Amino acid sequence: MSVFFSSHRLQVLITGVLCALLNTSCASPAPEAAFVLPGIGPDSVVEVAAGPQYARGRVYKFFWGRHYRKEWATPVPVRVFNLSTVVPGGLTPMQAGGSFQTKNLRLKDRNGVEYVLRSVDKDATKALPARLQKGPIGRLMKDQTSVIHPYGAFIVPVLAEAAGVYHTNPILGYLSDDPALGKFRKDYANALYLLEERPDGDQSTVRSFGQSARVESSRKVFTNLIGSARYRVDARQYLRSRLFDMWLGDWSRREDQWRWASFPSADSSTRYQAIPRDRDHAFFKFDDGLLTHLIGWVKTNYQSFHKNIRLADVEGLNRAARPMDKSLLVYLSEKDFQEVADSLRQRLTDDVIRRSLQVWTPEIYALSGEEFTEKLRSRRDQLPAVAAKFYSLLARDIEIPGTDEPEQFVVEPAGVGQVRVSVYRLIQKQAPTLINQRVFNARDTRSIKLFGLGGNDVFEINGLPDARIAIHLYDGAGQDTIRQQLPQSTTSNRITLYNSNDGNIVKVGKAIKVKDYQPAANEFDGTGWLLRHRLY
Repeated sequence: MSVFFSSHRLQVLITGVLCALLNTSCASPAPEAAFVLPGIGPDSVVEVAAGPQYARGRVYKFFWGRHYRKEWATPVPVRVFNLSTVVPGGLTPMQAGGSFQTKNLRLKDRNGVEYVLRSVDKDATKALPARLQKGPIGRLMKDQTSVIHPYGAFIVPVLAEAAGVYHTNPILGYLSDDPALGKFRKDYANALYLLEERPDGDQSTVRSFGQSARVESSRKVFTNLIGSARYRVDARQYLRSRLFDMWLGDWSRREDQWRWASFPSADSSTRYQAIPRDRDHAFFKFDDGLLTHLIGWVKTNYQSFHKNIRLADVEGLNRAARPMDKSLLVYLSEKDFQEVADSLRQRLTDDVIRRSLQVWTPEIYALSGEEFTEKLRSRRDQLPAVAAKFYSLLARDIEIPGTDEPEQFVVEPAGVGQVRVSVYRLIQKQAPTLINQRVFNARDTRSIKLFGLGGNDVFEINGLPDARIAIHLYDGAGQDTIRQQLPQSTTSNRITLYNSNDGNIVKVGKAIKVKDYQPAANEFDGTGWLLRHRLY
């Protein structure tokens, strides 16, 4: 994932304008330092710097940031990966990959278990048009790789284990010109990598993936979630992972940054638990230069890893994951958010933080150890307040999807200023089965949208829901029934039915507004919901 992939045009414009205004040469980065290959013997340890080219002078750093340049430029002892011996039986390269920034290589062992090599150094210039990649803008973007701590991912497993969050187990290593690379030798030899398990398929032997016999992609999981109510996500476990993300300052948590451990139940249902992956943007340090600070004002999702998590920054910190958060956390209460945050604060002790930082070499600990200790402790103590802010952001405008199977949505008053929404699964010749429900308070929530998606759904309005919360009913595909139970009000309750006129049965009073409309692609059925979540 590129640091700038979602906004590279804006980045180009801002950078060009700032350079012109300040008469700063965009070509000012010095040429990359010549890289001398270390002498490598069998099973040796080499001294290598992750990115000596990111070292810069004082004036340049004033404008473009100090970032983690010292950590990138400092040589550290690193073991050499020998693909024939790194795991029992060796690893065989399978497929090259990667995103706009990270170069990946998928491998498998003799038992078919997959691993991935991910480059420590990054290259964000691939997000740019080809004509700009080698020019001054490209050099600046490549230079901003230094906003990422080159060894940040390696302290996460100890922290995640204590937090109760699933995690990969990266190992740092140097890949030499290994003949075992085969056809990938030219592109992947002589570089620093992290090697980790690939969370996919049968992971029944990997405790940090929940020992799940089937780990699946977000695309597969969301397809199942929208296809049938038999599939559910463990919402509190996902919330724990998301609060852990915020503690690390990891703002790039899109759908593709997750895998899901599946656990079948005796009743033929399946429960999913979240496996975060790719910690490239944890501990992000971007706003410590004059120009990068200005860019941060525009791109508020570029959240830097500070001692304090400002509550005003929580929205930007979570923008990339917002579509997932709104769907998967919709039934959790404010109490749930506080309980999970309190649990994390208690688990992430000073001793856990200390042990996590001991995985760094003495050279890197001397540069980052004290800083990270102070920041992780301070941010941990803020988690309850951050969770409260996170809850308030998600609670304001609610979206509740059904599935492509028939459901019954029941909306009813639950006290002064409160509305209860219950969703039931409808199965022929069986009593409706409660899927989930939640009581919403007008203090937190201003609107609730219910999406029937596929199937012949039933929308039922009971009594007189509090008018302070606007309720919107979207019928979706299928021949749906929309009915209002007595008493029916003659005054507006701010309830609107969006009727696509595809054979629905509508039995409501005058208080409910009925609007004819053509459903948007992301409002109609399960496929549309996947489109909304960038998974189709």
